[in-house]
Amino acid sequence: MSSSRSITSEQLPKLLEFLRSQPSAYVGQEDQCRTFLEAVLWIVNTGGAWRKLPAEYGNWNTVYKRFTRWSESGVWDRMRQHFADDPDMADIIIDHTRVRTRSPAAEAEK
Repeated sequence: MSSSRSITSEQLPKLLEFLRSQPSAYVGQEDQCRTFLEAVLWIVNTGGAWRKLPAEYGNWNTVYKRFTRWSESGVWDRMRQHFADDPDMADIIIDHTRVRTRSPAAEAEK
């Protein structure tokens, strides 16, 4: 994957355990959830537009919609609070407030 930060095999079980405890967080298959989380990390790390998300992370609009649902339901905030004191998770905790959530239509190339 093109992300400068990827989720390690030690971090993934912690993330999945937390996410499965969140009724508003769709987890699905482990590998798909990992890809989604790494897609969000790509956006965070690059500051890139949602429409520029590399295809290897899936459909940009699907990722955007899931990210937005998790933001609106507080999943990212609870995740950040849950892992705040875990140094092994510090490099992948996503601060959703730093991600541009403007309408993807505004990013469309003219």
